[in-house]
Amino acid sequence: MPLICFASPKGGVGKTTLTANIADALQRLGHRVLAVDLDAQNALRLHFGVPLTDRSGFVSDLLQGGSDWRAHLRQTPSGVLLLPHGAMDLRGALDLAAALDRDPELLGAPMREMLAEPNLVVLADLPPGPSQALALLAPLATMVIGVLQAEAISAALVPEIESGRFLGTGTMAALLAGRLRVVLNGVDLASRLSRASAEAVARHLGYRMLGAMSREETVAESLACQRLLLDHAPESRAASDLKEVARLISAALPPPVAATPPAPEPVVSPEAAPLSQQPTVEASR
Repeated sequence: MPLICFASPKGGVGKTTLTANIADALQRLGHRVLAVDLDAQNALRLHFGVPLTDRSGFVSDLLQGGSDWRAHLRQTPSGVLLLPHGAMDLRGALDLAAALDRDPELLGAPMREMLAEPNLVVLADLPPGPSQALALLAPLATMVIGVLQAEAISAALVPEIESGRFLGTGTMAALLAGRLRVVLNGVDLASRLSRASAEAVARHLGYRMLGAMSREETVAESLACQRLLLDHAPESRAASDLKEVARLISAALPPPVAATPPAPEPVVSPEAAPLSQQPTVEASR
């Protein structure tokens, strides 16, 4: 089944917020969605109302020898399935990177199991910058969504996107570059600098631009309330932008498969049934 990776050349661009809200928007479009947090900040869970005190998760369990990802699945109120990362300190993050370097199957095997699940769209929130997770998952991905902020530095990152170096080096980067799409976050049309930066990025990236998200207080408010944007501010400009990005992603995926209810058994009235099938007085007692 499809895998969509959310990545970014740098942190602080709203990647995790976008991952959570796209997962919710795709769920509303009829897809069965699993959101997997592979970023050590362990923040994806907060968008789905998981308490701060809940520190368990799928990735942190990998270092302890855990391999059953299903044991960490959460059914969120939105309907999105969630695999939290789990709490991990800096030493744990470094140990995990070393473990994945030694044995890529530590993550590769459970990810392939997820992708084998029927009618499931997997969204992976990856760490910012180059990472083992990006190197392992990009070849499996249907689409890699690079998230940039509408700011001057984004223009400097465009060559990394255009060349495919964002996904690796050499031939592998060239092979994967066709799967890369970009969402520009935090576009403020009232700011001349933000607008100019957004226009420059869109002009250079061309078809790779998947969409843009308006900068609005409602986005930050929804996170503060631990609510998803389409619940918190469904009529906002940012919500409209989100729906459009989700619609374009959905168009690139297999159509969602609706559950077909069992057909009701035909009811035949005694008057319409042959005489041989009509109930007798004794049988009806």
